[in-house]
Amino acid sequence: MTRIWNANNNSNRPGKRAILSPLCLLTLCLSLLGGLHSSQAQAQAQLEPLVAADYPVPQDMSAVHFYLITVDVGDQVWDNFGHTALRVIDENSNTDLVFNWGLFDVSGGVVAFSWNFFKGIMEYQLGTNTPANEFAMYRDQQRSVWQDKINLTNPEKEILYRRLMWNLEPENRVYDYQYFFDNCTTRVRDYLDEALDGRIRSQLDGMTEQTFREQVRAHYESVAVIRFSLDILMNSNIDRRVSEWEAMFLPLQFRESLSGIRSDVAVGGQRQMLLSDHQQIMEFAPPRVEQDAYQIASVMLLAPVLFLMLMLKRIPMSYFATHSRVGLKMAGLSYRLLGLLGLLTALFSGIYGCLMLGSWFVSEHLDLHHNINLLLFWPTDILGLVVAMRWLLLRRAWPLTHNTAPFMNYYLLAHVLCMLAYAVIALGGLVEQDISLVATYVLPGYLLFTLLIWVVGFEPAKPKNMFF
Repeated sequence: MTRIWNANNNSNRPGKRAILSPLCLLTLCLSLLGGLHSSQAQAQAQLEPLVAADYPVPQDMSAVHFYLITVDVGDQVWDNFGHTALRVIDENSNTDLVFNWGLFDVSGGVVAFSWNFFKGIMEYQLGTNTPANEFAMYRDQQRSVWQDKINLTNPEKEILYRRLMWNLEPENRVYDYQYFFDNCTTRVRDYLDEALDGRIRSQLDGMTEQTFREQVRAHYESVAVIRFSLDILMNSNIDRRVSEWEAMFLPLQFRESLSGIRSDVAVGGQRQMLLSDHQQIMEFAPPRVEQDAYQIASVMLLAPVLFLMLMLKRIPMSYFATHSRVGLKMAGLSYRLLGLLGLLTALFSGIYGCLMLGSWFVSEHLDLHHNINLLLFWPTDILGLVVAMRWLLLRRAWPLTHNTAPFMNYYLLAHVLCMLAYAVIALGGLVEQDISLVATYVLPGYLLFTLLIWVVGFEPAKPKNMFF
């Protein structure tokens, strides 16, 4: 839905795509979807009234033609919802330009850009480009593109034309991006609705059957890790149903909605549809749907945990076997497997926990706050990387002392209690946030893994009265 550009280049030309690390991709994607941090009323504020004399229009508006450009989804995190642009052909001046509201500046570096996005500083801007350059970019990305003529009367064209000229003013080019409410598609929607005197919104004022979460899940099926991560990191704010008006933040949905509206333009006494002269500029296969990340996570957790449970054995701690603990058979293999699984869980749990908790202090994205998944994923779990590395490299349990044993036992006990509370909340439907997939696919394996490392991951401190 967006395009990277560089402030040091001409704004009409796309900059080179940056190579993003997985963490930057995740942060960027979180930021792109941080659209619920403002209230609906704020996000859908009225457009600034224009003084007609300040923005003159071409003498012959019948020679000005508007076209809706709709771009299918891509395989990048910022492309998975598609893109919308507006093409304007002016035969008076012999110009042909594509207006694109999906430009963002990465000249300060991808890390700084992602950090600003995470904090809620999202500045996008309008840029123009020639159709040849615009379509060449989508061809390189192998994304399907459709073009539809927008049938407007001359007075309606004047309103839309003046709004575009206003938007091209340097002080009006940049806007605060909100993914669901103010993006490249909603800009075109709002400008067309203004030109049509509110007819689009008045005809599409019902509710859909989908929530924002379901929209996110559906459109990120080709990026399994991002789909999985967003589902965990976003809270109950995205679990309300989407209105028909709001659903038009999606380019393909916007095009479909406009296709059902009639225009005031009549030919031979017959009113035309708002969109006509449908043309597919280019056609490519959509991105391949990846295997469900929840199923992958479930298998990756449960399969090794069940195997390790079969490896459990009793280990005497004294010659007379008066004290014993539980260990693992085939310690070399078993503890390496335990270490690999520990690295994965500590990494994901720690990062998810840091992002959810950190957002409360540094981010304006309220859809990342008050997240029930913090019961499962703790920021402090990132320290488990050290313990997991020891299991992996030394192939033995982490030895505890009399000072560290109480802390570790209480920490793991707290984790288990929180997981059990999470299960009760999920089964009872006690929160508005949709946690059904996490509770079904992630919780069972994660709980069993936590119990397993509590039993075999740490070597208890030896009793002080033990004889050797």
